[in-house]
Amino acid sequence: MHDIWQGLAQAFALLAGGDPELYDVIFLTLRVSGLATIISVLLGLPVGLWLALREFPGKRLLVSFVNFSMGLPPVVVGLFVSLLLWRYGPLGALGLMYTPWAIIIAQAVIASPIIAGLSFAAIGSLSPKLRLQLLSLGATSWQVNWQLIREAKLGLMAAVIAGFGGVVSEVGASMMVGGNIKGQTRVLTTATVMEVGKGNYDIAIAIAFVLLFVAYSVVALLTYLQHSGKGEGR
Repeated sequence: MHDIWQGLAQAFALLAGGDPELYDVIFLTLRVSGLATIISVLLGLPVGLWLALREFPGKRLLVSFVNFSMGLPPVVVGLFVSLLLWRYGPLGALGLMYTPWAIIIAQAVIASPIIAGLSFAAIGSLSPKLRLQLLSLGATSWQVNWQLIREAKLGLMAAVIAGFGGVVSEVGASMMVGGNIKGQTRVLTTATVMEVGKGNYDIAIAIAFVLLFVAYSVVALLTYLQHSGKGEGR
């Protein structure tokens, strides 16, 4: 318990003292996780909405694949991304291995199915009667779909929040494709693992508290956006 309080105090001291190395890691974490989340939203959200709003043969098979992908082990994702980006891999000529972009790609692969699956669930949780009511009022197919998306705003934003939570807390794939290189690919999660490996538990706890603070700050902002405009039209 003493180590926890000591780590918390050290975390505040590092933040208040403007430790340049820590802030470099924080900014890289936000940049990597932010870009990975944006890419995941651009990939996962359309897939989830398409699955929820369209009926076609083989839909259940695709939904089951998305649900399966939501639980992909990060180390497995890291392994396959490494094989793709390694020097002799299909994308080796791009030179992305052990760069922040390698981490972004791996994290996007992890988070995209999460956002897709939860987006599908958000639309699917709406009452089937809502679509019939909108059609009976003369709404076009496009208008119906848009209204369903608006009604599922809370659930869709929850999917984005879950996607961000998946990438900002990920460590296995980041270590494999990023290498935890100081000043280049070291993020808060990999820095925590490194300090634990060195036996510096007080520093590891301090970095962990910083990670929690950063993650909560972003989630708090997304939650505000999630509930903004809730009272519109009343």
